[in-house]
Amino acid sequence: MVPTEATLGVPIFPGAQFIASYDAGRGQRYYIFGSPAAFVDLVAYYRTVLKQKGELVYEVPATHEFDVGKYREETMAFPPGVTIKDFQSDISQGYPNPKPGGQPARFPTVIQIVPVTER
Repeated sequence: MVPTEATLGVPIFPGAQFIASYDAGRGQRYYIFGSPAAFVDLVAYYRTVLKQKGELVYEVPATHEFDVGKYREETMAFPPGVTIKDFQSDISQGYPNPKPGGQPARFPTVIQIVPVTER
């Protein structure tokens, strides 16, 4: 099932394609989206819609995180948040689109969303 902004509790970048969701443990899931947009464009978008600066946690590959909810260590595996990762580099053409024949063939940028939960 493709998640919605309502079920995730955060906006999904326009044009982003749902790739997969994974069990994060402790009843949480995280959701992966691919985007044809550039890393800097996604970071700018989420800075605006989430009204926060976020944090560049890695320079190579560029990875930017935004916290979007309260982390409860006793009940959560991961803090609620949005993570943007740049998958294009000298050694990578991007994250492969898992859908056969899907466009684009590779996503330059990937979004990971850990939903806001009331746990």
